[in-house]
Amino acid sequence: MKVALLTMFNGLDSTYSLVNVVAEQLRMMLHDEITPVMLVSEDCSLDTRYGIFLDDRIEWRKVVNRLNGKQIHWRDYTQANGKVHDTFYQEADVIADDLVKKLADVDACIMHDIHYQGWHFIHNIAVRKAQEKLPDLKFIAFTHSAPVNRPQNMEWPFTARFSPMPNTLYVYPTQSGIPALAKQYDVPEGLCRVVNNSLDLLSYTSDAVKTLANEVDLFSPEILVVYPGRLTQGKKFEKVAALCGAIKKNCEKTVQVIFCDFPSGDIASGKYKKFIKSTGISFGLDEEDMFFTSDIEAYKNGFPRQGVLELFSFSNLFICPSFSESFGLTVLEAASKGNFLVLNERVPALEEIGKQLNAYFMKWDARNFGYDTHEKYQPSEAAYLKEHAEIITNLMRENQIIHSKTKARIRYSPQWIWVNQLKPML
Repeated sequence: MKVALLTMFNGLDSTYSLVNVVAEQLRMMLHDEITPVMLVSEDCSLDTRYGIFLDDRIEWRKVVNRLNGKQIHWRDYTQANGKVHDTFYQEADVIADDLVKKLADVDACIMHDIHYQGWHFIHNIAVRKAQEKLPDLKFIAFTHSAPVNRPQNMEWPFTARFSPMPNTLYVYPTQSGIPALAKQYDVPEGLCRVVNNSLDLLSYTSDAVKTLANEVDLFSPEILVVYPGRLTQGKKFEKVAALCGAIKKNCEKTVQVIFCDFPSGDIASGKYKKFIKSTGISFGLDEEDMFFTSDIEAYKNGFPRQGVLELFSFSNLFICPSFSESFGLTVLEAASKGNFLVLNERVPALEEIGKQLNAYFMKWDARNFGYDTHEKYQPSEAAYLKEHAEIITNLMRENQIIHSKTKARIRYSPQWIWVNQLKPML
């Protein structure tokens, strides 16, 4: 499938918010192996491309902006009636003829503000002329600013900013604007759609996190846990897996656990990983719910510290059942990124810092000053984990910060927007 994005950009300056919206839509399409075709003004310099705009899979097609060798200067027509400049229709015809050629082999055309903005009025008319020769081509018209009221008295061609085009869906970023959008273009609300602006958190991360994202879904899990540490039994990785299993099994939550691990001389990594996975599975996780960053060849000896901090900005639950800690810096790191904290109450350092951070406490085996403690759960460890899993998920749901952080990551991710809003229109 080929999908054209008709922007008529003269440049790709990221300070122009629409450039960022288009960049995210390009990422969505390329991730789903859809070929995007970027339609920009012939005056747009491609030498300034950066980031996703450099991807070789994008086809760039420049739309003519000359009439008889002279540059077409766009004029801002926002009025409902009046006169257009002398060469207006000639310019529109030239652009329309070029659009027919540039859109001949695409399956759908997404337009950004072409029908709305007064300075794109010439392209509004040109697209309508081109559409007459491309009757089977589906158009999706995005409006990114608040819809305007329909004038009472209008004359052609100025009615183009307030009238529908055949085989076109009209899109606005929020549901609240749909009634006004429908009125502006004089279409039924059934021909209008909502496509929210997305939050592409991954675009702000390091290469390490981007690499990890190719292996693990960072966006859709309702509970995302990141646990960094040396792969030693003293860090009690299996207890993290067990509690996460109880959350998934008893609270009907999707769960992903990412262990940012590095080797230890205490125990063979492969042996301990198998034990951790078997423990998680026995309490309710599936094997694919657990991932060790050391399984990525580039990070077999450890995941970058910056990457761990970035992952904490994605995760929403931090569990530290460690047997012994002198301080617990990762607790502070997780807290600083807005994670719900669950700490081992029996470890003095974790109890001390946890009380300062208003953490939630559970009891696991621990080393104290001069002696060790060993927990016995009645009637069983499974029952103990079930009880606390339910309390933890309820507290996370009621916590406004945790709720909004989780919702922003899941509901407004490019993946969610693409699958649930944009792709169905194509």
